[in-house]
Amino acid sequence: MTPAESTKAEELIKDLNWRYATKKFDATRKIDAETFAAIEEALRLSASSYGLQPWKFIVVTDPEIKKQLSAAAYNQSQPGDCSHLIVLARIARVDQAHVDHYVDFVGQVRNLDSEKKAAYGGMLTNFVKNTPDAARDVWAANQCYIALGFLLSAAAALGVDACPMEGFDKAAFDRILDLPAKACHSVVLCPLGYRSADDHYADLAKVRFPVSEVVISV
Repeated sequence: MTPAESTKAEELIKDLNWRYATKKFDATRKIDAETFAAIEEALRLSASSYGLQPWKFIVVTDPEIKKQLSAAAYNQSQPGDCSHLIVLARIARVDQAHVDHYVDFVGQVRNLDSEKKAAYGGMLTNFVKNTPDAARDVWAANQCYIALGFLLSAAAALGVDACPMEGFDKAAFDRILDLPAKACHSVVLCPLGYRSADDHYADLAKVRFPVSEVVISV
C-alpha cells in the first residue's frame, strides 16, 4: 500500500468511527448546497441489483412538512430538526415498463446495438416474469438499504451527521408526501444535518464486535 493509499484508508476508518446515529440535531445548522449536491450524487451512484435502480429519493426541507413527518415518526425529533430529510422509497412496481425504460437508457449510454439490447433486456424480462409482484416489491425495498449504506458513508466522509430510521408510519408518510401519486412508497428514512452540542450519544464509545468475531475467511 502506498503512503497515499494508507492515508485514504486511515481517513475512511476515521470517518466511519466518527459517525453515529444522531439522536439530536442542531436545528439552526443547514447543509450547504455544494455539500448536499455531493450527497445527492452519492445516492445517484448507489449500487443496485441488475442496475435497475428501483427507487426514488425524496428530499424534504420544508419546515412545516418536516414537522408533520416528525409527528408521523412517533414524535421523534430528528425528522423535524434535521437540515435535510431523505425518504428512500421503492418504486410502486418493478414491471416490464421499468425494464424497457432502463434497457433503453443503457443502450443510449453504452451505445449498444439492438442485438445486445435485446439480450440484456431478455434477462431482465425473465426476472420480472418469474418473480411474483409481492416478491419484487420486497426486492425493491431491499435495494433502498443498499442506497442507504452509500448515503451514510458519503455523509460521514463529508462531515455530515445522519440517522437511519425505520421507526415511522409508512402509510402516513406516503399520504403526507403524496407518494402513491409519484408511483413510489416509503421504505426507510435518513435525516441529515449536524449534531447538537448536547447530544450525549455523540460521546459514547462505538460498540462493534471485533473483526475476528464477524468476519469469516475461507
